[in-house]
Amino acid sequence: MNELFKISAVQAVNLLKSGEISPLDLIEEAIARIEKVDERINALPIRCFERARHQAKKTKLSFSSQQNYLYGLPIAVKDYNDVGGVRTTYGSPIYADNVPEKSDATVCHLENNGAIPIAKSNVPEWAGGHTFNPLFGITRNPWNLKLSAGGSSGGSAAALASGMVWLATGNDLGGSLRTPAAFNGVVGMRPGPGVVARGKRLQAFDSLWVEGPMGRCVEDVALMLDAQSGYNKEDPFSFSGSVKTYSEATKDPGKAKKVAFSRDLGVVRVSNQIAEITEKSVLKLKDIRIEVTDEVPDFSNVLEAFQTLRAVLLGTMMGPLLEEHRDRISPEIVGNIEKGFAITPKALFEAERTRWKLYHEMMRFFETHDYLICPAASIPPFPVEQRYVEEIDGFPCKTYIDWFAITFAVTMTSCPVISLPCGLTEERLPVGIQIIGRPRLERELIRDTLRMENLFGMRDLLPIDPVP
Repeated sequence: MNELFKISAVQAVNLLKSGEISPLDLIEEAIARIEKVDERINALPIRCFERARHQAKKTKLSFSSQQNYLYGLPIAVKDYNDVGGVRTTYGSPIYADNVPEKSDATVCHLENNGAIPIAKSNVPEWAGGHTFNPLFGITRNPWNLKLSAGGSSGGSAAALASGMVWLATGNDLGGSLRTPAAFNGVVGMRPGPGVVARGKRLQAFDSLWVEGPMGRCVEDVALMLDAQSGYNKEDPFSFSGSVKTYSEATKDPGKAKKVAFSRDLGVVRVSNQIAEITEKSVLKLKDIRIEVTDEVPDFSNVLEAFQTLRAVLLGTMMGPLLEEHRDRISPEIVGNIEKGFAITPKALFEAERTRWKLYHEMMRFFETHDYLICPAASIPPFPVEQRYVEEIDGFPCKTYIDWFAITFAVTMTSCPVISLPCGLTEERLPVGIQIIGRPRLERELIRDTLRMENLFGMRDLLPIDPVP
């Protein structure tokens, strides 16, 4: 069968289940595609081809398992996640030669449910919205190789968009999964806390950082979430899901009747170009009898509160590392860690009160609306030479993460979110929206987002060959 890299993950798994192809067929297809295009993109700098081939031969023995959702499908794993026996660097020179003995909780769930890691996807050093690091350099956007793939899941998103893999892991603190999805025209889902178990490297009781699936379409993301989700003792927030799968939700007709759209949530700067494209796209929902309003919850003080809580998290996680390796950590991350050390009790109390208030604002909003929708990135992809975005439409950004405030404001709601491609700029660069749903109702979010995806018609543009 020719050009298997072009089919969806769901189609590939169906072929695996029927026996028409083998996991090894897909691994060789992925290797060929990686070797053809990744020299220009630099999405998958760490490869584990022989490990994948070995796993593929073993996977044949477990096809009878009812829980084997992926049946030997090759995937990319973000280099923030440990894969047993494979170099895992977190984008840092400190861990340049690190090879963990076993996979972390997130990857274990995937491997136990039939996924085969074939490569590690590139990341920023520790955190950030633009994927580059001192070890592997810059990941480029396949829609235009002169532009950023976003971050921190930029390698995963670029690999998906260019057809190197069918599924990829992402994780999301302030938008690390959603921004790259928007920049590369793929789908990324930030589930609610606890849906996908996290590894021991992360602060166990933090609820801002979540792990989630990335794919080329909503059906593929649902399939991956089935293979990712569930309880693991390493993560005290994780829990066992219901008997129904997320993939079953894609078979149900959409039921959304009323959504609200905001260009900027009333608190962030969004470029006029992105605001106009996303608003025009969302208004198409009226064609499928979904009412669109502008009744948005109050996001006052949320940006400052997130900055405070993010700083505390980084200070907690990386404080000891800073003491020992300050000269080997990027200046932006050093600044973030030190900001965590300087947070006052008063600032922390205020941040938690803000998050508390926002959650109840969202619950009131959901009494009359099904979803809140806003842009998934404030700007189109920017030149790879920039370390970060300094201004939006002439308005300066105060910090190096201000330009993706549209996503970290949504993080503070604790609601599940899907980043969905909705249109193109005049330069034919993808634009995405965030669709924010009710807590613990990821299945309903998948169900209704699939209907929107069909309306926007972006999924047929992938995969793409890298554009100079």
